[in-house]
Amino acid sequence: MDPEKDKPLPQTSPTSAATTTATDDNNHDHNTTTTDHDNNIINNDSSSSSNDHRPDDQGSPQQNLGDDTTKQEAEPDPDLDPQKAETIDSDINEQPQSAADQVNLQETTPPFSLDLNKVSEEVDQYISTLSTSKGDESTPPAEVPTFVHQFALLIEAKIVDYESSENPVKWSQLEQEDSTSFLEATLRLSSLSKAISELSSEHKHAHFVNRIGGVLQRAMSYIEEEFKSLIEDYRIHDSDHSNSNDTKPKQPTSSTPNEESDENPPPESAPVEDNNFPGYSEEILSDLLRLSKAMIAGGYEMECCQVYFVARRNALEESLQKFGFEKHSIDDVQKMHWESLEREIANWIRTFKQCASVHFTGERRLSQALFSDHPLMSESLFCSLSQGVILQLLNFADAVALTKRAAEKLFKFLDLYEALRDILPIIDNLFAEESLTEVKREASMIKGRMGEAMISIFVDLENSIKADSGKTPVPGGAVHPLTRYTMNYLKYACEYKETLEQVFKEHQKIERADSATGSDFNYQSQAAQNPNNNDNNNNNAVVKQSPFQTQITKVMDLLDANIESKSKLYKDHALSSIFMMNNGRYILQKVRGANEINRLMGDSWCRKRSSELRQYHKNYQRETWGRLLSCLHPDGLMNNGKVVKPVLKERFKSFNAMFDEIHKTQTSWVVSDEQLQSELRVSISNMVIPAYRSFLGRYSQVFTPGRQTEKYVKYQAEDIETYIDELFDGSAAQMGRRRP
Repeated sequence: MDPEKDKPLPQTSPTSAATTTATDDNNHDHNTTTTDHDNNIINNDSSSSSNDHRPDDQGSPQQNLGDDTTKQEAEPDPDLDPQKAETIDSDINEQPQSAADQVNLQETTPPFSLDLNKVSEEVDQYISTLSTSKGDESTPPAEVPTFVHQFALLIEAKIVDYESSENPVKWSQLEQEDSTSFLEATLRLSSLSKAISELSSEHKHAHFVNRIGGVLQRAMSYIEEEFKSLIEDYRIHDSDHSNSNDTKPKQPTSSTPNEESDENPPPESAPVEDNNFPGYSEEILSDLLRLSKAMIAGGYEMECCQVYFVARRNALEESLQKFGFEKHSIDDVQKMHWESLEREIANWIRTFKQCASVHFTGERRLSQALFSDHPLMSESLFCSLSQGVILQLLNFADAVALTKRAAEKLFKFLDLYEALRDILPIIDNLFAEESLTEVKREASMIKGRMGEAMISIFVDLENSIKADSGKTPVPGGAVHPLTRYTMNYLKYACEYKETLEQVFKEHQKIERADSATGSDFNYQSQAAQNPNNNDNNNNNAVVKQSPFQTQITKVMDLLDANIESKSKLYKDHALSSIFMMNNGRYILQKVRGANEINRLMGDSWCRKRSSELRQYHKNYQRETWGRLLSCLHPDGLMNNGKVVKPVLKERFKSFNAMFDEIHKTQTSWVVSDEQLQSELRVSISNMVIPAYRSFLGRYSQVFTPGRQTEKYVKYQAEDIETYIDELFDGSAAQMGRRRP
């Protein structure tokens, strides 16, 4: 504390005192007209400070009053010495004065010889007396004692000392005893102002109300400034900013479901829990509590709330930015490239989770602690702060839902939808029911838009499969890109099975003339519609399916129809069978390899697929190797018990030519699934090698050993087996060592 504070304060001249009195009277009228304006400051959602009412602001009536008084106290009279001042003080206490003279003398009474504790006791007694006599109209209002003005001068002197431009005193610099004394004095000023204002409306009393009110306002301005400084000195914990990857493991890392990866991404990290108040130490919290109580008790609750609201709103916005979330208008989101929007959605999900599980809980604890005696005020501040952030987050989600539909957006839409679904119940527990009306309405609309957008994406997927009518066959009968894309897409989609079931049940409002999805979500699959199906138990049966299962089944049936039509582009029936085997095997493996889609399609579907694959396998063997084996048939080779040599020669020549052609052609065919490739080679070998070895052993001795044998017997059984193992590699490899 400044040691100069206790030095004597000189008197002002009578002329100056009279001027001050006139100024105070005039300022009282101005104060009355400015009160309503100041009371409207709170709830104005702006970042401007609430200092418009402070005495140090230009144009404030209280400022003019306080400054005049300060100037009078600060201008020393060269003719006044301490002894003379003591004499004047003694005379004031001994001689009775008129009311007008008493007011003028009160303006000039120096506080240097006064004891604040003693004056405070006198003020407390005076307030008690006024409270006791309140409502007694038979007794005329008493004169306001001199010590009332002395008390105001002493408090103002403290404020002048604290607000010194050369050495200002911050709240944290005050000793506990000094800060407590100052707050008690401020509350005493407030009680004194209320008590005198109820005493009488006479001019002499109004002057004291105005005088004390000016000092009170200056004291509250200092308290408010210190409250603002402390509440703004928050610290956002670095630990709150999790670097977790909120992208689900089931979601493709890119927007192309064709890309397959067996890598398991790191598990999603849970939001960081914070058991402390957001960014404040216990010491600062204690100071904030004392200051807020003083402001509210002194009638400055609106200013206190506004300072608190602006500071905590800025803190929350800073937290959002730290998590990478930024404000974007709907136009900004609409124009954003999808790769950028994907990152923004991931940041949004992380921010939304952190706010619901950590920040909002901390904000509730903080408001409850600082306004513990005023639960309605605490709840109002918390709701206003949190709802502002929630609506800001919901606006982004709404903008995403309104973007143009595209297949690659489905999975981010699902992540966003799940965040809304899972986090909103947490928020429900933080707010009173009546406070959530707007939030619930907005969230419900956004979920509805998001759900309808996702259903529309599946409709677009159906249409894209139907529209894929390319006339160029895939080289080598390999898996078609449409098959690869669709199955990967469905596999990832089925990992959101529960969410998509909910989406299709709650948000399916799209009626399509070509849709097989009825109001009861019954779908008669192609298998059930086929009267030639071997499964008589399922003939003409209507399969009861859930909404999402109905959708997946329809997409699978559309894919089957499309692949079958593409198989007809191959002129070689054997290659057409290879194409159907490749695509059918790929579809089956995708279904069996993913639990969700496997459970969705069911065992009977998988058995039916396996049966179809075996049939394609048989068709291939018949078309390719059945004709080759006809060359090894003994019919027509014998005449009268003897081998017809020219016919035998023709049989060997036909076999050699046909096998050469098969090998040349089918080494360029593609069977990418190693198991299917192995199964094909084994079945071919089991079919061809024994028959050829038997035919060769029976008829090769007919030829003259030497050149004739080598000319017609081109392959040994081992050679045939080697060349069969070269089939389906996808390259027209040259045949191995040939016999001349």
